[in-house]
Amino acid sequence: MITGELKSKIDRVWNAFWSGGISNPLEVIEQITYLLFIRRLDDLQTLKEKKAKVTGVIEDPIFEPNQSRLRWSRFKNNDAAVMHEIVAGEVFPLLRTLGGDGSTYSDHMRDARFTIPTPALLSDVVDMLDSIPMEHRDTNGDLYEYLLSKIASAGVNGQFRTPRHIINLMVAMTAPQPDDEICDPACGTAGFLVSASEYVRKAHPGALTNDTHRKHFHHSMFHGYDFDSTMLRIGSMNMLLHGIESPDIRYRDSLSQGASAETAKYTLILANPPFAGSINAAAIAKDLQQTVKSKKSELLFVALFLKLLKPGGRAAVIVPDGVLFGASKAHKDLRTELVEKQKLDAVVKLPSGVFRPYAGVSTAILFFTKTDSGGTDDVWFYDVRADGFSLDDKRNPVETDDLPDVLDRWNARTTTERDRARTEQSFCVPKADIEAQGYDLSLTRYREIVHDEVEHRPPLQIIADIEALNEEIAKGLAELKAMLP
Repeated sequence: MITGELKSKIDRVWNAFWSGGISNPLEVIEQITYLLFIRRLDDLQTLKEKKAKVTGVIEDPIFEPNQSRLRWSRFKNNDAAVMHEIVAGEVFPLLRTLGGDGSTYSDHMRDARFTIPTPALLSDVVDMLDSIPMEHRDTNGDLYEYLLSKIASAGVNGQFRTPRHIINLMVAMTAPQPDDEICDPACGTAGFLVSASEYVRKAHPGALTNDTHRKHFHHSMFHGYDFDSTMLRIGSMNMLLHGIESPDIRYRDSLSQGASAETAKYTLILANPPFAGSINAAAIAKDLQQTVKSKKSELLFVALFLKLLKPGGRAAVIVPDGVLFGASKAHKDLRTELVEKQKLDAVVKLPSGVFRPYAGVSTAILFFTKTDSGGTDDVWFYDVRADGFSLDDKRNPVETDDLPDVLDRWNARTTTERDRARTEQSFCVPKADIEAQGYDLSLTRYREIVHDEVEHRPPLQIIADIEALNEEIAKGLAELKAMLP
């Protein structure tokens, strides 16, 4: 957790950006991301220099001797005007051509634009970032997460932010392993990948002491795609600050023809893809159309996940409710594919307020395993009614939270959960029942409603009561008539 003092400092710098004319929160974070990368380059150069004291030569130097003024540790000590001139006129041009350390981060810095308008603002931001000990992964990650939370709180481009507690639930339910190949084909700020990396660190601490697993963790475990270059930069930096040396974060339109090379590559997919309605049919990969004949992005993404997974690979993905009960042939075909040809594990219905204030759309999380040979036995359903926050636009913390119960019952889905009645908040439904309902996956289709028993009086007693009431009315009318002149 970052301290209140550091939060206050970040808030002041954030407000300074707005006062300085940069009102887009994505642009604010993008500029901070560039500066964090520039500081990283200086740290890497320092490590190379320390190694050179032993080897006698600096291998692949990032900065040449005549470029020392461009290093973070040098220009941060200049007065604001000189610093601004150096960063705008020399550091950013170098950033665009350098290639950095050859990592995915440097690839996303090649079109870097410097938009901090005033020397004073740049000086404030540099001072703030310089005060953070970058060698502490937890502090770095918390800092960046706090910055990213401001995308949502600002109410702009909040669709890029899946609530952190929902991400953590999905990761815990899929339990990433040290040998997994994890992918988010619509990664945005890389929240799912970051959460998965933190889970592996905590659940499998020995993985990072094993040479093979450590190399896999840092270089080939995490894969993310997006077609927004700003998101790629932010997502890459988020991974870096959470201690991932070289994740595979790449530019890609996941539904396009160019994504076909990724077939059967990953063992775990975690995603909350954008649902933009219909997509131009000419741009959609032909093999996706073979799975589901549709132009709707929510259906195409699920088909994509099936294509990307290795046999035995599993997925946890957020979908709009329409995927669960849509009546079109494409909707039914996709649900039939999940139930009959793959292994549909669970449908977790989320409250409609989870994504407020940006959208009130109803969503659910689908959990499935790719088998290409069926395997669905019982499908586990859970109706999440509270997620620990109010379901209005304010999303204030509240005491009621079903998410811990979701995880506990998920782990018992093949044992005690199968004995629960369909009147409960969670229950299992046999595949035969789902088939009988035309592969409808909406929870309400299978829930049984318990009606309160009403004690009815004998008919003769009811008639007697009506007659007594009529007598009272007649008596009242007679008394009223007697009072009239």
